[in-house]
Amino acid sequence: MTTSTRWTLLVLAVVAALVAALFVELDDTPPGPAGDPGTTVARTHRDADTPEALAGPRQRADLPPCPAGADNPGPRELRGVVVECAADGADVDVAHALAGRPVVLNLWAYWCGPCAEELPAMAEYQRRVGDDVSVVTVHQDENETAALLRLAELGVRLPTLQDGQRKIAAALRVPNVMPATVVLRADGSVAKILPQAFTSADEIAAAVKNAVQ
Repeated sequence: MTTSTRWTLLVLAVVAALVAALFVELDDTPPGPAGDPGTTVARTHRDADTPEALAGPRQRADLPPCPAGADNPGPRELRGVVVECAADGADVDVAHALAGRPVVLNLWAYWCGPCAEELPAMAEYQRRVGDDVSVVTVHQDENETAALLRLAELGVRLPTLQDGQRKIAAALRVPNVMPATVVLRADGSVAKILPQAFTSADEIAAAVKNAVQ
């Protein structure tokens, strides 16, 4: 074997080793369920969002308590769905919590621009309708701290469910868009799913009225 051939083989071996190392680095993603590489496991909130870490953001957001359970079983689609209340971290049986009166369920995430524009309109709509309708927001990202800080920034104080796993949207078969709004009748039935953004309380009021007629 000539000297040039030996050098060629050496260079090729080094290149092959570098390529193999690159592939190992690119594939350094923790496996998901059943060892499926790259699968992201949805969580209610981040590991960093401990009760201690959330205490400050919760104080800043100053959210009202989530709805209490009613005597009737509530929306059939939501029975068995349990999420957390963003105000205090308590478990919420969603079907029971939303039973007994019409509900406007607003699904959003802290990083969603149209959601940030819509949330103040939802708060204004709630002020107008009073106790006749309950407006409840559902935060659909595991970063609960960011959600609380966004609500505090917007000055929006509405009951908020923390649902990083999107259990509620899945149960109600809401399209995978945000924001989205679900109108529930007092008997728990779904009146309308509205996968759109609203910019004013007037728009929300008209949409809710059309949905329940």
